[in-house]
Amino acid sequence: MARFIIQGGRPVTGQHTVPGNKNAALPMLAACLLTDEPVRLTNLPLIEDVRSMLALLEHLGVGITLDRHTVTLNAKSLRTTVLDPDLCRRVRSSILFAGPLAARHGRATVSPPGGDVIGRRRLDTHFAALTQLGIALQWTHGAYGFRRRAFKGTDILLDEASVTATENAVMAAVLAPGRTTLFNAACEPHVQDLCRLLNRMGARIKGIGTNFLVIHGVERLHGVNYRIGPDCIDAMSFIAAAAVTGGSLTLSGLSPDLFAVIQRPFCKLGIHGSFHGRDFQLPARQKLRVENDYGTAIPKVEDGPWPSFPSDLMSVSIVLATQARGTMLFFEKMFESRMYFVDRLIDMGARIVQCDPHRVIVSGPARLNGTHLSSPDIRAGMALLLAALCARGESIIDNAQIIDRGYENVELDLQQLGADIVRVD
Repeated sequence: MARFIIQGGRPVTGQHTVPGNKNAALPMLAACLLTDEPVRLTNLPLIEDVRSMLALLEHLGVGITLDRHTVTLNAKSLRTTVLDPDLCRRVRSSILFAGPLAARHGRATVSPPGGDVIGRRRLDTHFAALTQLGIALQWTHGAYGFRRRAFKGTDILLDEASVTATENAVMAAVLAPGRTTLFNAACEPHVQDLCRLLNRMGARIKGIGTNFLVIHGVERLHGVNYRIGPDCIDAMSFIAAAAVTGGSLTLSGLSPDLFAVIQRPFCKLGIHGSFHGRDFQLPARQKLRVENDYGTAIPKVEDGPWPSFPSDLMSVSIVLATQARGTMLFFEKMFESRMYFVDRLIDMGARIVQCDPHRVIVSGPARLNGTHLSSPDIRAGMALLLAALCARGESIIDNAQIIDRGYENVELDLQQLGADIVRVD
């Protein structure tokens, strides 16, 4: 257990280097199981979810060499295809081992995965896709058993544009004989990054960046050196930290193309910066003001599959709105429990009306006051941390280790940017 103690009111100012994408790194670690040659990943974020995935790979018998933010993985020979149940419960992405293990090694036993409790997170889409590829599923002794049977390419229509189900299906299909088409595929940046990695390993995937993928199976994949792309969720979280505290920030290593998609709701809240090469500069003392829709209608921010606004930024955006002049409606379509953290913001003085599990109305600006909080999940935990940074007085955030699952040494990064934050284990 850990807690953060924050003295609010200090501007977050300076330079922040954007780390590797958490949601790209996790499936890429699983993808090393598709080859008997070394896979070297650079720009690896050393967050707790990554450490849990490395522990799962080590349990399977994968050779691991970790040097700061570079990892070399060798899955030439495995001692088991049964994942450790306790490790599975630590991380949602443990389900991503099903596709590559079954495709290359013929079988996999995966216990129910863990992860954030933000609503029902069904696995049916994974199971349906793998079953259509000829991977049989059986529930035995509290775990999912996957067995390769009549393994071949086919036409798959996903019943939802699930990111992890798309990744699982793609990792299995790259070794399935014949042609696989994947309709309604997720096309988030981290899915694209995984597909590019697989193609560098010798896979034949077409349609990257769209919701229709065509995959021609190959007999084997080879090793690769690959740099993981930037984490836009981390980048926007630090932009929000600077904006709510009145600081200035320079972000290094951010992709302008990806930023163009996710910045739109931030612009509606009055956040404006500029790119200089791959550096994004946010001036100090942003005038946070809600931009109304045409006809002075109250604007709405809603999430959805890419290129819609990502659900992972919804919590941070709500905190931003508490400090902006005006009223905004937030509509969380994907997870029915993500909004429940707003009670903590109301306790701090935020003016928020929760209409139902999916919608909240935020009116600002509100003067927040420090209080004792607890982090319910990664993104809500980061949002509460931002609220504490701009609040008056001292805040204590328990369950801070949950934030570690998505942000590497967040308190050290914020200390270097001028925040008054201390970690107590």
